[in-house]
Amino acid sequence: MAGMLESVLSGTAAEGIEGVDVAVRAALAATAVDVLAADAFLLGTPANIGYMSGALKHFFDQIYYPTLAEKVGAPYGCFIHGNNDTAGALRGVQAIAKGLGWREVHEPVLTVGAPSKADLDACWDLGATVAASLL
Repeated sequence: MAGMLESVLSGTAAEGIEGVDVAVRAALAATAVDVLAADAFLLGTPANIGYMSGALKHFFDQIYYPTLAEKVGAPYGCFIHGNNDTAGALRGVQAIAKGLGWREVHEPVLTVGAPSKADLDACWDLGATVAASLL
């Protein structure tokens, strides 16, 4: 996941993207205050036992109701890494983001096994697209 995150962050600083500040928060450290201060979201998670990480689920559990009506329409994108499958994790992330009213602006980057150059390039594009959606 570290290489994927680095690629996503690199994309947020693509040429032509100016005035976009990026704050990185671990899922267990992020709060409703962080969500309220943000204009867009990039979500990354491993697929564990067929679902998103417990840390990301905890994040969603704690921010869901306090931010429910506050960020409707906010752009988001996600990247998911799994050893075998990412479908359950993706389904969970998309269902919760839809419930929050967030708007998916880039197709999810789903990686099974070691990330390839194409996976990392897709992560870069994800970061650039979500950042550019704020311009």
